[in-house]
Amino acid sequence: MGRLNYPVYIVTTVANDERGGCVIGFGTQSSVGPGRFLACLSRSNRTCRLARDASALAMHLVPRERTDLAELFGGETGDEIDKFARCEWSDGPCGLPILDGCRSWFAGTILSRHDLGDHEGYLLDPVAARSEPGELLYFHDVKYISPGHPA
Repeated sequence: MGRLNYPVYIVTTVANDERGGCVIGFGTQSSVGPGRFLACLSRSNRTCRLARDASALAMHLVPRERTDLAELFGGETGDEIDKFARCEWSDGPCGLPILDGCRSWFAGTILSRHDLGDHEGYLLDPVAARSEPGELLYFHDVKYISPGHPA
């Protein structure tokens, strides 16, 4: 499994007037018709706890030159800092925070939640998206980042 290399996603959400965001290691398209995406969040992080009460998630593809965002959302914990105070973001669809530094993203409403062991799976129905060309950041590019919470 360690040889797999896939795009880095930053998930953001909002629930109970709180914003959260984290890097996820597991996410994939799970259906073509209708379009669906499965985002898997580690149970150990704050974003997962917020997502339990959220109605939607935003999935951001991280541009290759924005390792700073991966370090912020992957190496820090929202239990200790406000990650959104340290980056540029805008209000997006479903009231979700959209990271200005990520040119490609989509927002999806949460259709269902699934127990996946040490992760929770969120099946998303995409409702809005932006896609712009550019090189992406991949898992092997950021393996050096120590998680803000143990994985």
